[in-house]
Amino acid sequence: MSARLKLPRHLARSARRAGRQAWLASLPGLVEEAADLWSLTVGEPFQPGGSTSWVAPVRDAGGASLVLKIVWPHPEAAHEAAGLRAWAGQGAIRLHAARDLAGARALLIERCRPGTALSARPETEQDPVIAALLRRLWITPARGHPFPSLRQMCRQWAGELEPAALDPLDPGLARAGLALWEELPDSTGNEVLLCTDLHAGNVLAASREPWLVIDPKPHVGDPAYDLLQHLLNCPGRLRSDPRGLARRMAGLAGLDPDRVLAWLFARCVLESPGQPALARVARAIAP
Repeated sequence: MSARLKLPRHLARSARRAGRQAWLASLPGLVEEAADLWSLTVGEPFQPGGSTSWVAPVRDAGGASLVLKIVWPHPEAAHEAAGLRAWAGQGAIRLHAARDLAGARALLIERCRPGTALSARPETEQDPVIAALLRRLWITPARGHPFPSLRQMCRQWAGELEPAALDPLDPGLARAGLALWEELPDSTGNEVLLCTDLHAGNVLAASREPWLVIDPKPHVGDPAYDLLQHLLNCPGRLRSDPRGLARRMAGLAGLDPDRVLAWLFARCVLESPGQPALARVARAIAP
């Protein structure tokens, strides 16, 4: 690939692990195509970057400071642009334009300044910010929306799980967790637009609003699910007091704490293979 195009470290590593060297080789042409399409002057990519996209600051023909994001095709990113359009800048970055290219999707998005991640703040300061942002993102999607359901995502994850992988867990515990994972998406009376991957690393300090969400993976379903990624990204508190952490976040988000705990238990069971810490959390909060 062209020596002139620098790669974010995380992207370079993950692309090689995923066997996407051909995609990396096509990246200079994709960036050039997007730059020509929107008349952009492109800067060096943000480091260390994400694992599935090339993201860099740009300026358009009018001198506006924006961000160009080139994403390799994967299902989780398929509806990012549609989600940003639906939120229209309310708690999330604004989408200026999006275009499907050959082998990638290009997004032209708002630049956050100073752009410091919420993850730099203590976790107890992160909690109310995450909860407040989620409450703004939980809108009712328009009729005919393109978003997949949380139900679909849960079924896909369960279908990819090898039952033998749950052997370290008590069989009854494993069955209870998998049953909840299948039941919870169907038992909610409130289906909203979800972010599904909201943690403090995906929240940036901005000038338009104090904090803005980036990199959503929109689905439609139970809002109680949307707290999980933040809970999992607070490993110390999750290990020491999982019930207290889940109840704190449920209270801040205005949700039923028992339902948040049920989702947390089910996901810890599902992700326990290879993660002994989550197996211990599942045992601690088993219903």
